[in-house]
Amino acid sequence: MRLGLAFRAFFAVLFDRVAAERVRTAFDKAVEAPPSGDIRPEPAAEKERAVVPRDQRPPQKAAKSDALILLEVLQREGRLIDFLKESIAEYGDAQVGAAVRDIHRDCAAALERIFAIRPAVDQGEGQSVELPSGYDSGIYRLVGDVAGSGPYRGILRHHGWKATACNLPVWTGSAQAAQVIAPAEVEVRT
Repeated sequence: MRLGLAFRAFFAVLFDRVAAERVRTAFDKAVEAPPSGDIRPEPAAEKERAVVPRDQRPPQKAAKSDALILLEVLQREGRLIDFLKESIAEYGDAQVGAAVRDIHRDCAAALERIFAIRPAVDQGEGQSVELPSGYDSGIYRLVGDVAGSGPYRGILRHHGWKATACNLPVWTGSAQAAQVIAPAEVEVRT
């Protein structure tokens, strides 16, 4: 449970300036707290932290995965899931190409708005690159004839991608709707 929370906090701090400030504030308050001297809580504090049966706890707000929120945006703005879930075997290449053009444009615009995606490195593809021993494998991936521990010399084949922002919409909804990517549409007739 704590490991999952640590990962969520890490990525929130990495991609969300507001979350980073909240974590910094929480850490600052923890450092400012006077030392207790004794690790064990006082008896009154133990009573306050008594385990409350699940059926007596206040209901928690339902959470929606950031991955599902992203899928929701790509569906709403680019109809990506509709396209991927539909069989295209009976359509000609021209029909598929025409559909893909709109999906490509709309999904690319959504990704740019949310993540502001830029090349991971500033060098141009095809340029010579020298990586020292201990290079960051999160930024560079070695391909080809890799031997030893570096430094490495090679040609940049792909500049990679990085998100320079992470502005996912905030989801507010019920627990029943937390897994829904696109709501069912009902046409009302009078």
